[in-house]
Amino acid sequence: MNDAQPTPQQAATVRIDDGVAVIDFDDGKANVLGHNSIASLLAALDQAEQEGADAVVIAGRPGRFSAGFDLNAMNAGPDEAREMLKRGVDLFLRCYMFPRPVVAACTGHAIAAGAIILLTCDLRVGTQGDFKIGLPELTIGMSLPFFATELARDRISKRHLTRATALGTMYRPDDAVDSGFLDEVADPDNVVSTAIERARGLTGISRGGLVLTRNTARGAIADSIRSGLDEDLSHFSVGS
Repeated sequence: MNDAQPTPQQAATVRIDDGVAVIDFDDGKANVLGHNSIASLLAALDQAEQEGADAVVIAGRPGRFSAGFDLNAMNAGPDEAREMLKRGVDLFLRCYMFPRPVVAACTGHAIAAGAIILLTCDLRVGTQGDFKIGLPELTIGMSLPFFATELARDRISKRHLTRATALGTMYRPDDAVDSGFLDEVADPDNVVSTAIERARGLTGISRGGLVLTRNTARGAIADSIRSGLDEDLSHFSVGS
């Protein structure tokens, strides 16, 4: 195992475990997505690709996968909020179109943007327990941007799509498997190791074949999100 040397400023660090790049996301608090943590996660994904990882695991901290976007930045004004959302979309689409398989170790709550990360990963292993997963924006005075509804449309079960988006339903881990936010659940002590095991099972996937398949299966969705992003975010507001 070859461990990267973290600095206190890094919310995400990379360790290579037998060909699998494990990205540990831990800001010491609720794992919110702010400018610094988004940049750290993007840098970790770049490092995983540069080091030739065969698969990637994104793991949260115990009890918290991610609480979503940093609300302090979201409430700092519309320009600040939209700029952070743009960077968030950079992260979501980087995961969604990543050239190697990506597995999420959902170590606890995955709320709002945290749940969107789950929608961008190929496989999602959740933690058993009293945790909430979902997109509650409409229940807290916000709207769901186009990028969120498009990713949900691609990954969420059709039976749950309206509940998960327009009704802001929050799911416990077992129900999140049925809805499409997760693929399986594991004991809290084993969720990261299970995700790594699942990632190792994907290391033989063709690199070139996956890139081509990403483009055919997901390219149109990613392109529509990118091309409409400015218009999408022009309608986004907090507290409406």
